[in-house]
Amino acid sequence: MITGERMAAVDENAEALGVPRKQLMESSGHAVARVVREVAEPGSSVAIVAGRGNNGGDAFVTARFLDDYDVTTLLLGRAENIGTEIARENWEALQAADYETREIADSSRFELPDCDVVIDAMLGTGISGDLREPAATAAEAINAADATVVAVDVPSGFDADEGDVAENAVEADRVVTFHDTKPGLEDLDAELAVADIGIPAAAEGDVGPGDVSLARPDGRDGRPYVIGGGPYTGAPALAAQAALRAGAELSFVAAPDVVAGEIQSYAEDLIVQPYENDVLTPDVAENLLETAEEYDNVVVIGPGLGTDDETLEAARQFLSSYSGRAVVDADALEVVPEIETDATLLCTPNRGELARMGGPDTDDLAAVADEIETFAADLGHVVLAKGANDVITDGERTRISRSGTPGMAVGGTGDTLAGTVAALLEDAEPMDAAAAGAHVNGLAGERLAETDELGFLASELLEEIPAVLWGETDE
Repeated sequence: MITGERMAAVDENAEALGVPRKQLMESSGHAVARVVREVAEPGSSVAIVAGRGNNGGDAFVTARFLDDYDVTTLLLGRAENIGTEIARENWEALQAADYETREIADSSRFELPDCDVVIDAMLGTGISGDLREPAATAAEAINAADATVVAVDVPSGFDADEGDVAENAVEADRVVTFHDTKPGLEDLDAELAVADIGIPAAAEGDVGPGDVSLARPDGRDGRPYVIGGGPYTGAPALAAQAALRAGAELSFVAAPDVVAGEIQSYAEDLIVQPYENDVLTPDVAENLLETAEEYDNVVVIGPGLGTDDETLEAARQFLSSYSGRAVVDADALEVVPEIETDATLLCTPNRGELARMGGPDTDDLAAVADEIETFAADLGHVVLAKGANDVITDGERTRISRSGTPGMAVGGTGDTLAGTVAALLEDAEPMDAAAAGAHVNGLAGERLAETDELGFLASELLEEIPAVLWGETDE
């Protein structure tokens, strides 16, 4: 099962793998035509009611596969306003080949011809809520028709993310959905067919540009709260700066007063909040917990924290009592398997840290992705295991991020990853934030490797993160 939102990401990933969306549209239209042949004999009349998006484009393709039927294609709106290039090309193909088509510029003039089959291709995934004009009038006519209704991907008025159905939605007899079923389709009073349209398994299993699009911030938002520093000062500074580069509005660092000045010196953009003591202690953690809960910011805990017994007890206490969202990295990871918490944790262990947490001990994380998935299920949290190939899993779903270069073995790249994920976690779901963060961090390294294959520094990744997130994600 796949949501409409996730399906859009998979489509984009497939295109990056070399399977153009126009090719997928061709396969989709052919799949709908096959179902029409199942419900009506050649020579039957078919009315296609199409919108101006790719859902309509699928149906324009369908018309070309039904030459032995009497097909009329009704476009809701003007052809000049068709929303995508590939849908427009398929509409123009119908015009060039002299197929029967009509543009419906005014819903008051919509008239559904007498027909044996109606193909509903008005609205696809990504649209929710009650139908508006002209789709509302068209849906009323479709539902009143004495014809078999075949819906393309989902019936118009069906929410492919939540499974909700609008009161004035199209009542389909058959639904031809693509690649995988969508949440709630099986609950409809309609016969469901899932059509394989040739999307490679890697488009769903490997992280790609679609995952970045899914998690990309629309603007500046969020104020990550980095709890780290003590023995090491660069790690929390890198994490906090990466969060800013990935769209955070502000970035806070809570650190011992003996190193707060040094952390501040790395970047004037950071807001460093010193606390007394040389390391994080349980009494300090209690105060930090109050701040984190009050402001409901994403927490990053662990970078540069150290493994002092008092510090680990403080991390244990903080995470056990916390109820918000947290990226757990580096030294704080050790305590995660032994705590119970209401917090939403996203753990980012490297290979060694994963083994110490109780996960598989291996140099090839992708080869044991199933074991890491099982480990995450037992842990009850999202795991982003960092290696030559990153494995991202919530215990039910698993993805592999293959971006990155050997030069990223330099210290600090895990800290930039933690900060990037924290910024994305402000608006994205944990699994989506982790997958996109891993891919972005790796692509930033690939950009640096174009001019310096092995000699770049983690701090240099910071400059590349915005270009990857908001520029070209795959070059």
